[in-house]
Amino acid sequence: MSRQNYIFTSESVSEGHPDKVCDQISDAVLDAFIAEEPEARVACETFATTNRVVIGGEVGLSDKSRLAEFMGRIEEIARACVREIGYEQEKFHWKTLEVSNFLHEQSAHIAQGVDARADKDEGAGDQGIMFGYATRETAELMPAPIQYAHAILRRLSEARKSGEAATLGPDAKSQLSLRYENGRPVEVTSIVLSTQHAHESQSSDDIREIVEPYVREILPEEWLTADTKWHVNPTGTFVIGGPDGDAGLTGRKIIVDTYGGAAPHGGGAFSGKDPTKVDRSAAYAARYLARNVVAAGLAERCLIQLSYAIGVARPLSIYVDTYGTGEVPPAAIERAIARTMDLTPRGIRQHLGLNRPIYRRTAAYGHFGRAPEPDGGFSWERDDLAEALTRAL
Repeated sequence: MSRQNYIFTSESVSEGHPDKVCDQISDAVLDAFIAEEPEARVACETFATTNRVVIGGEVGLSDKSRLAEFMGRIEEIARACVREIGYEQEKFHWKTLEVSNFLHEQSAHIAQGVDARADKDEGAGDQGIMFGYATRETAELMPAPIQYAHAILRRLSEARKSGEAATLGPDAKSQLSLRYENGRPVEVTSIVLSTQHAHESQSSDDIREIVEPYVREILPEEWLTADTKWHVNPTGTFVIGGPDGDAGLTGRKIIVDTYGGAAPHGGGAFSGKDPTKVDRSAAYAARYLARNVVAAGLAERCLIQLSYAIGVARPLSIYVDTYGTGEVPPAAIERAIARTMDLTPRGIRQHLGLNRPIYRRTAAYGHFGRAPEPDGGFSWERDDLAEALTRAL
């Protein structure tokens, strides 16, 4: 029996956090390649520091003669990302920063394990384990601490960009500690919020006065009590932010990207990877399956693990844990999953429509718990497999 009474904490970071700047640039590069060719291969890493962005990795188009021409767009893509995020600081400005592009053609030895042949299904792009999770805690079937930590920062970003909170900067972090009773969140015990701001004269109290109305707008009113501890810009001045204050790197916020530590993580980052990489696509599939198990009423909580080998199409294992909340045994759900969805890399991409330029939007405020979008974005958040899973039991 899992614990029912406890305090659990998750954190989020804003789109202007140095690591998230890098995730967004990597995924913007990916989107550009997939828009050019849906089957493009991309493994793009980004590093950012004072007045500099460095991009590297492996890419591939079927027409190799177009690759060199396409490389000329990379600098423009990076600058557009930084501009949209809102960086116009003296030492990190979208106009004046230096962009170095070291992308090169994908290794033929990697490609040979992934490319489909007439006598063989397309193989997984790497070995690894991937996890998906869903819970009844929120309407989005996400753990409440990470879902609300994201929502707070999204709201502050909207206020900053609209001019309502114009003295806030792009770089921010939130952290939410929730007290659970009988397995349900009932109270915020502490809020930690650090946000970049424009003027050194602004104190922590000044920043709290700006952000508190937005925090209260997001959180359920009954969760905030007289005992809730607020830590807003607890170190004081936070004017120097973003990559000028701290270097950023693609893939360093994998727990922020997923479930805030409420469920395991396989270890592979998502951003900058095309969907032949099961680090990304199979993690999306696992979330989709876990969400549909819960949406179907088969369990209150569900964890799914998938495992793959490079060059091998089908998963090596499917594991389900419903934490004692299941209406049917986990083994029965495992069999139903295998009957219901093709979990080869190509099967996942086709089922979820992943060969589309839908990735940059995932690179801040979480890959999960978002509403499915008309163009196919966040397709793994649909509940359209619930009935089929139930029939397959």
